[in-house]
Amino acid sequence: MALLKANPIQDGLQFLAEAKNELRKVTWPSRKETTGITGVVIFTCFVMCVYLGIVDWVLAEIIKFLIR
Repeated sequence: MALLKANPIQDGLQFLAEAKNELRKVTWPSRKETTGITGVVIFTCFVMCVYLGIVDWVLAEIIKFLIR
């Protein structure tokens, strides 16, 4: 039984057309919302870096104590 192969160029063009239609439906955030959300992400990353740094330091000190 022979399998039917789709035309990859036609499939690609159809995909791009559908993607374009979907992007028209997207509600994009305003510049103010984007700036605010970016600030929250940067702040959260900073807090997590500090937290993980402290945890890493504490665990390293515990390991050093146990090895000695």
